[in-house]
Amino acid sequence: QVLNKLTLAKVISLAVVDAINPCALAVLLLMLTAIMAYDSNKTRRIILSGLSFILAVFVIYFFYGLIIIRFLQIAQALAPIKLWLYKILGSLAILLGLMNIKDFIHYKPGTTGTEMPLWMRPKAKRLINRITSPAGAFLIGTLVTIFLLPCTIGPYFIAGGVLSTISVVHTIPWLLLYNFVFVLPMIAIVFLVYGRLDHVQDVSQWKEKHIRKIHLGEGVIMLFLGILMLFGIV
Repeated sequence: QVLNKLTLAKVISLAVVDAINPCALAVLLLMLTAIMAYDSNKTRRIILSGLSFILAVFVIYFFYGLIIIRFLQIAQALAPIKLWLYKILGSLAILLGLMNIKDFIHYKPGTTGTEMPLWMRPKAKRLINRITSPAGAFLIGTLVTIFLLPCTIGPYFIAGGVLSTISVVHTIPWLLLYNFVFVLPMIAIVFLVYGRLDHVQDVSQWKEKHIRKIHLGEGVIMLFLGILMLFGIV
């Protein structure tokens, strides 16, 4: 029971860090802007496309989680790795936390590990600009999830390590919870847009204005969790 509570706290903390990642929010805002540019008068199409895009991210990200967990379970079959895996994951969390805090102190767009690399952005934007329908949004969302990996894989990999100690079947509810938290801000943005289409620009401007503070929040959570993991407190 205590283990479940600790696992719940770790999984939700990592999911929250992933959810407020500027990279994931930027991709959704790009998608909504592209749909609006195509047909700004059809609010229903915009909302359905947004939700379809989010569903694709949820599904593909879920399967990524299963792959990560299975990979780490195979790695744990080697005794030396099993002994050090948790400390390695804690160290990785500390590193990601420090990288995000660095982005707060000295922000540089496109830092690998905290944001989508600059060279990937034009490719992602070209894909997103092709969206003209909910079905297209799902397809493009599936492809764009690949571009999300460099800036979102860190917290997810650590969560996979936490969950790799239980069977793959029993990880499914945990992964569903993680991914629900991960897409929650995306869902909120889509329904905010439903109220007023110009909110897309409002959210985009807010993200750019507060991007350093977002990195600071992510960094503090990751650093704190990493230290607790490294010293075996959680």
